[in-house]
Amino acid sequence: MATDPGRRSGFLGSLSGRTILLCVVIALVAAIVTVAVSVPLIAGAARAQASATLGRLADVTVSALERADMAAGSTGLDQVLTSQEVSAFLIGPGERTAPGLSAPEQRDVLAGREIDAEVVVDGADYLVAARPVAGDFGVVLLEPVESVVEPAGQAFRRLLAAVGVGVVVASVLAWVASRRVTRPLRQFADTARALSAGERGVQVAVTGPREITAIARSLNDLSGALEVSEDRQRQFLLSVSHELRTPLTAVRGYAEALADGMVPADEVARTGTVMQAEAERLDRLVADLLDLARLDAVDVAIELVPVDVGDIVAQAAEVWRSRCDRVGVELLTELPPVPLVARADPVRTRQIIDNLAENALRVTPAGRPIVIGAHGAPDWVGVSVRDGGPGLTADDLAVAFEPAALYGRYRGVRAVGTGVGLALVGRLAARMGGVAQAGTAPEGGASFTVWLPRT
Repeated sequence: MATDPGRRSGFLGSLSGRTILLCVVIALVAAIVTVAVSVPLIAGAARAQASATLGRLADVTVSALERADMAAGSTGLDQVLTSQEVSAFLIGPGERTAPGLSAPEQRDVLAGREIDAEVVVDGADYLVAARPVAGDFGVVLLEPVESVVEPAGQAFRRLLAAVGVGVVVASVLAWVASRRVTRPLRQFADTARALSAGERGVQVAVTGPREITAIARSLNDLSGALEVSEDRQRQFLLSVSHELRTPLTAVRGYAEALADGMVPADEVARTGTVMQAEAERLDRLVADLLDLARLDAVDVAIELVPVDVGDIVAQAAEVWRSRCDRVGVELLTELPPVPLVARADPVRTRQIIDNLAENALRVTPAGRPIVIGAHGAPDWVGVSVRDGGPGLTADDLAVAFEPAALYGRYRGVRAVGTGVGLALVGRLAARMGGVAQAGTAPEGGASFTVWLPRT
């Protein structure tokens, strides 16, 4: 079975482990580069310093020989130089030949040339310093390179020790830093698990670097949004269950009365009419719920064709006029003098008008008006429904098309629907390429307008 990359265990399965490993690798690479660069530099510096020292020693030797009897002092001087691991040779007439220098080079020295070089004698490397001495003589000093490299080797070993200590210190600091950096991330993970387990209102501290605080704020916003969303869902379910229960109760009550013979013969027709109206109300609510669910799933057929929005508004107004007259609400219309053609679905446009009119009629008291109209704009055609009801606040307008938002605020305060109708209006407008807006009506209540694109 494949391993879930989000649940890999082990040291390298965590961000802390990978951070530590990365820091150690960087420290090792830096140490290797440091050693690779330092070794030739240390060795070269040691050889250059030793060669310069040997040259100065040769100059001192020449001065000593020139001030003293060369034949008498050569043996004593040779002993002093030998005690410093430097071999001295006197070249000239009647003297032995110095090793490491060729015959032409020795003749050059006797002729006045100074030589500072590195030579090979019997397979071993030596530093050589040759100086001419007055009286056709010369001095040649030899120093083994091994004795020069040994101090450099000690410096190199100290460098390796320092590099090793540095890698260890870097590893410890990387561990401390990684634990400190990943601590907020572990807290975020715990908070996310708590949210997924159903806890709400969980918050994390907004501290640390800018990137960490950005994640903390986002997680806190998500926690708050989940809490608000679930609260709205609960309110939505409560409102829908209430709206479903009301017509069901009426239908069941009348049905039981009919079954028990409690309804007089002359009341049967009226009772049937009431039951039919409640059943139609129930059917309309269920249909709206299904449409709302399908719109969220992009599963509703929308057929966009050129339609005269003014005609649809006029047809809807004739139907709603009778309903308004029955409750004493005045229905007014605002129709354009010329056709307003939009690219829309005529059935869904009528559904939008009916939902807005149903919502307006619910909140408008007797004697107050409802206005249904069609309006034109350069690129849009608007369908509006205004009412003379209690109206909405600025906060209400911002959430008017969200399911159950207004129901949760005004349940038990005034007549209010489930919010399914307004939510459906917003979704249908968006699916037809339009936009739904809520505002304040000049009649004193709320104004809802759906703008549809012109053909």
